[in-house]
Amino acid sequence: MHKDIATPVRTKEILDKYGFSFKKSLGQNFLIDTNILNRIVDHAQLTDGSGAIEIGPGIGALTEQLAKRAEKVVAFEIDQRLLPILEETLSPYPNVKIIHSDVLKADVHAVMEQEFAQFKDVMVVANLPYYVTTPILMKLLEERLPIRGIVCMLQKEVGDRISAKPGTKEYGSLSIAVQYYTKAETVMIVPKTVFMPQPNVDSAVIRLTLHDEPPVKVKDEAFFFHVTRSSFAQRRKTILNNLTSQLPDGKLKKESIQAALQQAGVEESRRGETLTIEEFAQLSNALYPYFH
Repeated sequence: MHKDIATPVRTKEILDKYGFSFKKSLGQNFLIDTNILNRIVDHAQLTDGSGAIEIGPGIGALTEQLAKRAEKVVAFEIDQRLLPILEETLSPYPNVKIIHSDVLKADVHAVMEQEFAQFKDVMVVANLPYYVTTPILMKLLEERLPIRGIVCMLQKEVGDRISAKPGTKEYGSLSIAVQYYTKAETVMIVPKTVFMPQPNVDSAVIRLTLHDEPPVKVKDEAFFFHVTRSSFAQRRKTILNNLTSQLPDGKLKKESIQAALQQAGVEESRRGETLTIEEFAQLSNALYPYFH
């Protein structure tokens, strides 16, 4: 019987054997607590017919726990030095495939068609590298992958921003973008002590469950996201000032924005962080004709 990868002793053995050194630039922090890994996998609610996609498997600690519960696991790993390690640590699991690729550049749709064509249920489950968490999440959501959702570990502060409510200082365009595509919830807080090496911050595990339909109807998605980002450009400015400085020159810009705000029932003196996703949808729909 082989020993689980995610223990301090076994992790150190593997790293020493391969003379592996952590690359700060890749945000490598490996989990060394099997209980935490199991709880992460629990939140993904996999069945033995599920597929799992992992990003940044490291030395395979989470991959191993996924392989025990899902029918198939496909993991994207950018660091070539980890490939021989993964080949060894995951050798007991024939249902795992490692793809040596940067997930941000990968054609994930094509990979899914190839690897999960017959699967009814696929989840992304990952301990995301902290320096690229947001671009990875946004890519997975914007590409409308045929997945049920995402369970991922990330910096607690980013988790707070994703599940934030209007009127809080964490609430911003990231909160709105993620909540447009998914129902977002923070399911666990993870102390820094369960990683090797220890990061400087605590982590959170969030679960994102994809909506069948977005919660709001917008005329143009790209424009809607542009309006939300513009509204938060400078947090202390009013929504009118932010939009005036950020939106392209439409017909008589400031008057158009004032008219659209009035039409959407949004006071021009409000700040972006006070608007709900419904208000942003009404506002972007009202602004759209003036800027297209």
